Amino acid sequence: MTTPKPKSTQTMKPATAAKKLGIYLAATPAEFQAGVVTRDELNAMQATPPQWLADLRRNGPHPRQVVAARLGISVTGLNRAGVSEALTSEQIDALREENPDWLQRERTIQAEVRKEAQRLKDKPAPKKK
Repeated sequence: MTTPKPKSTQTMKPATAAKKLGIYLAATPAEFQAGVVTRDELNAMQATPPQWLADLRRNGPHPRQVVAARLGISVTGLNRAGVSEALTSEQIDALREENPDWLQRERTIQAEVRKEAQRLKDKPAPKKK
């Protein structure tokens, strides 16, 4: 009878952990950026975020995926608009308030993409012969 191997601890790079947490890596504390994060540590941070994580999620700077989602557009739309840096919540709110032409255009494009995706989803599957 063989003895079971001890379960190894899963670790991830800081960039992967930041992506899973929805935060901008460059804005995290140096200790977070320098080390590795275990699956247990990640789960603990998600369950009860430390103050720095709560502040980052609330105020930013936010990664591009979060910026795009908060503006209601795609990451590609951010690229087309020339927005390449991380934005804070305040900057995102200012953009929403200002509602420039490019943002209106990108929101329209995003709405059309969603409508088409829904149409394809609702379309009945072709019958097999």
